[in-house]
Amino acid sequence: MTQFSDLALAAPLSRALDAEGHTQPTPIQAQAIPPAMKGSDVLGIAQTGTGKTAAFVLPILHRLHEQPVRWTAKQPRALILAPTRELAVQILERVQAYGGKMRVRTALIIGGVPVNRQRRSMAGGVDVLVATPGRLNDMMDQGLVDLSETGMLVLDEADQMLDMGFIKPIQRIRRAMPERVQTFLFSATMPKEIVRFANDLLTDPARVEVTPVAKTADRVEQSVLFVPKAGKVDALAKILSDPEVTKAIVFSRTKHGADKIVKALGARGIESGAIHGNKAQNARQRTLKAFSGGELPVLVATDIAARGIDVTGVSHVIQHDLPEVAEAYVHRIGRTARAGRSGEAVAFCSADEVPLLRAVEKLTRQTVPVAEGSVSLEELGPPQPKEKPQHRKGQNRARPQRQRSRSKSSPGAGKPAKPEGARPGKPRSRRRSGGGSRSVTN
Repeated sequence: MTQFSDLALAAPLSRALDAEGHTQPTPIQAQAIPPAMKGSDVLGIAQTGTGKTAAFVLPILHRLHEQPVRWTAKQPRALILAPTRELAVQILERVQAYGGKMRVRTALIIGGVPVNRQRRSMAGGVDVLVATPGRLNDMMDQGLVDLSETGMLVLDEADQMLDMGFIKPIQRIRRAMPERVQTFLFSATMPKEIVRFANDLLTDPARVEVTPVAKTADRVEQSVLFVPKAGKVDALAKILSDPEVTKAIVFSRTKHGADKIVKALGARGIESGAIHGNKAQNARQRTLKAFSGGELPVLVATDIAARGIDVTGVSHVIQHDLPEVAEAYVHRIGRTARAGRSGEAVAFCSADEVPLLRAVEKLTRQTVPVAEGSVSLEELGPPQPKEKPQHRKGQNRARPQRQRSRSKSSPGAGKPAKPEGARPGKPRSRRRSGGGSRSVTN
């Protein structure tokens, strides 16, 4: 059985691992760290919860320790890209923990945080920069980050970054780096787009693969509760009132839906908090910290958080809405049964969500057991027709003709709502009297 002591990591890293009680690497770590320490590119296929963060952080810190310290203004020696703010914060925490016994400068560049603070963190150069692609591109535009000498690049949760529309920002980031960069690409799934993406970025990579996405966590007890849409909140409140539910994550399909769930639970005396893309970063971090620390028993999240939350002790995952992408079901229930513990996952399924449930069962090649107390599919009845918009008496019901120009009184009229996690359009800049600019970034 491989031990961390067998990997010949730099002495400060070994001391940091000993301090945290880590003696044996996970399969993804045992496979990825040795070739990465030698300078090889790595293609890793692994879900969250498999220890993949250490699989790229440890070899990066090892290689930085072996090289003379050389900091240059605005330049990172290594860059780690993550799709969400929460995941970026958690990666930074791991970098700081593993590098705690060595001299490591770090910086975090994410949306929702003042640019000036991030500019100061990069002013003297850093060893490791952890960033989300959108804000990093903005800071590159402003000349606040220079990647011309960056020698290592990590793309974590690459499939999610592509789903969120970050492919062009990532390509631009890569073009700003040297021709030869040691690159680590980790993804939970490997669709054709990721394969092509990996082929463009990686050179003769070491390929490591553990826990395919179609496989659900072994220690998770799954069930499905057939329930009408109108009865979901009452069913949720009943489950959350069980004393065995000590720490629960509730998944909503939309941001608005997450806020509605929090409000409805509050009306029933159940404390909860929501995190989603419309929340300010400070608010998201406060809520996540309160949930991690046990002060908040229920966290309501959208899928943007499904792969960005690494909280131990989650006893239950409840899917208030089934996801439209079957793979997301696996990522969601992976938030429980972490660190060798067991957990429960309950999915609510209304009549119109039955096809989504069947897609999950096809992907995972198993039938999700029906929960005790669930109504039958027959009792659930047919899907409810979508509500038609109501018209006031005398209102013209004909479809209005397309307007050639937007009304000045409603500049956002006619714009469809952006889905959770969607990449915004070109950032808008607001000029100031001092000649600088401020970018508004997701």
